[in-house]
Amino acid sequence: MRRRTLLATALLSTAATPGLTGVARAAAPGPSLTPAGSTTLDTRAIYFVSYDGLVNNNSFQKNGLLTHKGHQYAAWYTADRNAVVGRRVLGASTWETVKVGHTLRYDDSHNVISMGVSRADGRLHLNMDSHSDGFTYVKSVAGLMDNPSGLSWTASRFGAPQSTLDGLALTSQFTYPQFVSTPEGKLQLSYRVAVSGNGRNALAEYDGTSWAALGEWTSSTGTYTSEHGSSTARNMYLHGIDYDRNGRLHAFFTWREQNSAVMCSGGGITNHDTGYVYSDDRGRTWHNNAGTVVGTTGGSDKVSVTDPGLVVDPLNPDHSLMNQESQFTDSAGLPHAVISYVPGRFGQCTTNYVTDRTNNGRAFHVRKNASGTWQKTEIPVPLNSSQRTKLILDRYDNAYAILPFCRVAGASKASGYTDWTILYDGVGAGRDAFGEVVIDETRVAQDNVLSIMYQVRSSGTTPSALRTLDFRLPV
Repeated sequence: MRRRTLLATALLSTAATPGLTGVARAAAPGPSLTPAGSTTLDTRAIYFVSYDGLVNNNSFQKNGLLTHKGHQYAAWYTADRNAVVGRRVLGASTWETVKVGHTLRYDDSHNVISMGVSRADGRLHLNMDSHSDGFTYVKSVAGLMDNPSGLSWTASRFGAPQSTLDGLALTSQFTYPQFVSTPEGKLQLSYRVAVSGNGRNALAEYDGTSWAALGEWTSSTGTYTSEHGSSTARNMYLHGIDYDRNGRLHAFFTWREQNSAVMCSGGGITNHDTGYVYSDDRGRTWHNNAGTVVGTTGGSDKVSVTDPGLVVDPLNPDHSLMNQESQFTDSAGLPHAVISYVPGRFGQCTTNYVTDRTNNGRAFHVRKNASGTWQKTEIPVPLNSSQRTKLILDRYDNAYAILPFCRVAGASKASGYTDWTILYDGVGAGRDAFGEVVIDETRVAQDNVLSIMYQVRSSGTTPSALRTLDFRLPV
């Protein structure tokens, strides 16, 4: 297998001191969080632990919380399994809620509700309740998102639940819906076809009138060989899929192999390597870091584990690397990601990925710098959890890692992202969050606020409160 390792080994360096010519400019502020309020979405949201997670708070829930035109929206399941969408004016303490006519089918934390906005016609779209089977799709009336103050928040604003995208049937094995808006205002839906360890990523697109299937863009075939054994089937797990301000579509990922023979122990997890691809034509063709085309959506040549130049941080399957963490792009369009695994100083073979990640897991910030090289910095905060971390950047390109249990660490761009420190400790503040949280990726650029949605820890299937926390970022 041919792979090009792209992670730079050079030490990080801080920015050079500017010269004394011209007018002196104030230094950009470093990362900070100013509490800006909290709300309760539901005092009795559904609660069950499945695949180590909750159905109302999962990393791949894009978006469980979003902001559009001065209003924030959230989606969740109530204690009686009803799918609900909430709306509030930004900064308000109360939410309007509406049931959208669907009830959760299974106690499976994969069956999240994801939201998206089609700016072409002002609709809210929801895709929910799917794990390697069918999905449920609901969309609002046109214009609902463009006139939130003038249109009431009632069930009549939403269409009937569907098992297709307005008649477009995608696949009988559908998982991980993620909506992303194109620069032109179209809405794309990313999803996985087939099953874990043998699946492909695909895209569909809504132009304001109808949905179209763009097709699959990753391959599940090819041979991967580790020092322990080989595997001939896998799937690419995305850390995200996002457009930057210049219209480039970025995707970090890790591969999960089907054959456990690639691991040192059957108690681990077969994820390996952090990879990266991008598209400059709205997801039709995909390039590796060097700019070489490595796949075409809907074509015969798809992004494959054997393609060169995909790996930006190499790691074998022995360290319980997590899938589906988080990514963000900075003001220059440079990609950043957060990944997590058990570092080699704790041993070269994890034997129970939940226990080992909880005891020794660490998150890492991976980024592409202005010179085009890749750099990685450990976030020196024990995970104390098997779960995932989220990532955002503020207007000054300072980085924030939102760790399990509502802990937030920050690092400054000025330091080269080497000064990671805890800015908010949800544990010490008594938040009692279950673990993994959802963030509003869309709100940061709109009003400079970090919004976090978390669920209070419970036991068994006893419902618990679903809440939000808001923090104002540096101005």
